[in-house]
Amino acid sequence: MPENAAEPALSGLRLNLRILSVVTFNFASYLTIGLPLAVLPGYVHDVMGYGAFWAGLVISLQYFATLLSRPHAGRYADLLGPKKVVIFGLCGAFLSGLCYLLAGIGEGSGLLSLALLCLGRVILGIGQSFAGTGATLWGVGVVGSIHIGRVISWNGIATYGAMALGAPLGVLCYHYGGLHGLSLTIMAVALLAVLLALPRAAVKASKGKPLPFRAVLGRVWLYGLALALGSAGFGVIATFITLYYDAKGWEGAAFALTLFSVAFVGARLLFPNGINRFGGINVAMLCFVVETVGLVLVGLAVDPWMAKLGVFLTGAGFSLVFPALGVVAVKAVPQHNQGSALATYTVFMDLSLGITGPLAGLLMAWAGVSVIYLAAAGLVAVALLLAWRLKHRPVLV
Repeated sequence: MPENAAEPALSGLRLNLRILSVVTFNFASYLTIGLPLAVLPGYVHDVMGYGAFWAGLVISLQYFATLLSRPHAGRYADLLGPKKVVIFGLCGAFLSGLCYLLAGIGEGSGLLSLALLCLGRVILGIGQSFAGTGATLWGVGVVGSIHIGRVISWNGIATYGAMALGAPLGVLCYHYGGLHGLSLTIMAVALLAVLLALPRAAVKASKGKPLPFRAVLGRVWLYGLALALGSAGFGVIATFITLYYDAKGWEGAAFALTLFSVAFVGARLLFPNGINRFGGINVAMLCFVVETVGLVLVGLAVDPWMAKLGVFLTGAGFSLVFPALGVVAVKAVPQHNQGSALATYTVFMDLSLGITGPLAGLLMAWAGVSVIYLAAAGLVAVALLLAWRLKHRPVLV
């Protein structure tokens, strides 16, 4: 974790502008993820002629690379400082675009083009873990650790905003410029972000002996487990809400997803000081209650508006779970290890979202689509009980 800026306390607009000046780099990183997301599966399947397995693998490789590299991103952020880690991650995004460009140029070579796409996805996944972790820690170094909850919240808004903007923009780039045009756009976004990051002042890396990964994991795993359980609601909404609406014979699944996003972003914007005022665990417990109620409403819905209300409450409840628990998790280790703690904590959400889809799919095939929302509500309720237990557990540093 970087050393905090020795400045008077910031508040209001000035504080948000300071945070946004760094969160911009996380936005750029996720924009390079969103741009090819709606294009590459169809390109691999329809243009290159490979099967659905390979189309899915090309996308999934990025998530596996992110998952495996997150602990390293946190460790290097602690050792080298977040600015260097962010620039490294953005360079990875640039190289991923270069790989896509080379794959498009060698489109007729088949296997070589597929290998280049896969390589680009792996590089992008590593770059995202470094840029995302580094941007959060850089923001904390700029405004002080007292505002870590707000920094994490703004990073989340940037993440979802970039993904929402990137997908349609990527389709537009591909429509007019093909894979070459899409690749050049990705490279331009990454290069511009690097050029903007280079002249910015770095924050000092904290000095101190780093804890080994097992020690960091031992201190944050319960918070990570609560996060993983609480993320189940987001996983089943994002993955299965369209199938849920189809099974019910209803229209409006896309609008339901929009409601989820509005509630998610809105809660973060409306309650920027909630975590500092009430404490991370208390906020997380309230969020779990709201999320559980929302998922139960979806599972028991008898009309589309009841389902939409449930989706809205799920988004509002899930919104502050990550920053609320994250604030407490990073304080469980010394300051010079908090980058590693944040990255390790984030891995639990990556794992949760990775396994929720397949497990919920199996449950849906066995018991129907409504049941998966009730099951997710049960998992979030377990997260609530775990958070209550953590509230009465002393934090040792």
